[in-house]
Amino acid sequence: MNAKEISIVDYTYQLPEEKIAAYPLAQRDESKLLLYKNGRIEEDIFKNLSNHIAAKSLMVFNNTKVIHARLHFQKESGASIEVFCLEPAKGSHEQALQSIEYCQWQCLLGNVKRWKGETLTKKLLVNGQEIILSATLITKDGPYGIVNFEWDQANIHFGQLLQEAGELPIPPYLNRKTEAKDEEVYQTQYAKFEGSVAAPTAGLHFTDASLAQLRKAQINLAELTLHVGAGTFLPVKAENLAGHTMHRESVLLPKHCLEKIIDQIKNKQATIAVGTTSLRTLESLYWQGVKVMSQGATSEVNVWQWDPYELPQDISVIAALEALLKRLELEQGQFIFGSTQILIAPGYRFKIVDALVTNFHQPNSTLLLLVAAFIGEDWKKVYQYALENNFRFLSFGDSSLLFRN
Repeated sequence: MNAKEISIVDYTYQLPEEKIAAYPLAQRDESKLLLYKNGRIEEDIFKNLSNHIAAKSLMVFNNTKVIHARLHFQKESGASIEVFCLEPAKGSHEQALQSIEYCQWQCLLGNVKRWKGETLTKKLLVNGQEIILSATLITKDGPYGIVNFEWDQANIHFGQLLQEAGELPIPPYLNRKTEAKDEEVYQTQYAKFEGSVAAPTAGLHFTDASLAQLRKAQINLAELTLHVGAGTFLPVKAENLAGHTMHRESVLLPKHCLEKIIDQIKNKQATIAVGTTSLRTLESLYWQGVKVMSQGATSEVNVWQWDPYELPQDISVIAALEALLKRLELEQGQFIFGSTQILIAPGYRFKIVDALVTNFHQPNSTLLLLVAAFIGEDWKKVYQYALENNFRFLSFGDSSLLFRN
């Protein structure tokens, strides 16, 4: 199957509004759990997840943390301009959030027609200090633009300003405003590194107790970082995938995580991705290794949208991953860093991930295409079962454990 020729109308379904969970359950791990393996579907409760995973499996979590990315400025005329910080215009998220005095971000702009190029200002109080935050539009492309932020206190970094002045950006399809409780429930229990504008929602079900239960069942845990971008919410509007541009996201993966994955494959033990973001990062590792072997890539390695369909296909998984590890050791690095724009659609051949913990995704989305690639045409059976058996959908909805076909 040629991925570019895939028609998005073949990957849709009717999602009634009442099936979308606007709020999470009071207890995270009380969510329903759909189990799919070898064509069979069963049900359980999420807190029993460890019962369905073999000992010595490796579960990989995305430890990104959602930032207060949505800023509101008011013009002297009274018009409100929303500036939604998507990603730094240059450098890493960590560097941008630690910036002092100024930084530039790629932003999604609300009510942009009313922003005529003047500098917008906002008065804040941070750690008892009054600060004037200003925003200047550097470039504009439709609703997107690069915004330069400046502030007048050198001892305050941009991450602090966002935390104080920004708003946590919950998904638009929830059709409600951010509430105080979202500060807690729209972050995973293990969130560490700030940079996402959306939570890796498969991880929202985990509690300290369920993580402890996994360890007790001799299931190994590892972490990586993919900063989730707003593009994760965008439906595919083109008739076929050739007309869709996949969003790019920055990734960071520790050396010891790569070593664990290599060991899993050598020992023929399962690697389980917690969420589509973890899966996309893990699968991108193989293509990063292929680039190291075939192109001599060094330092930062980026995986582009069509790489999995155009790069050499005959390199073994172990060879690719060990090439990546060798390059890391030569550079005396402790992290693989770069970005991924990988588009996983039916026809994709999975290299690393054997099972996936994930929620139920929007119709016409690249996330649904990923699920269809993972379990084949049975995605229709899984989603129909979930609809008919009162599963809750999308970010605050129920979970599933899918074993790859």
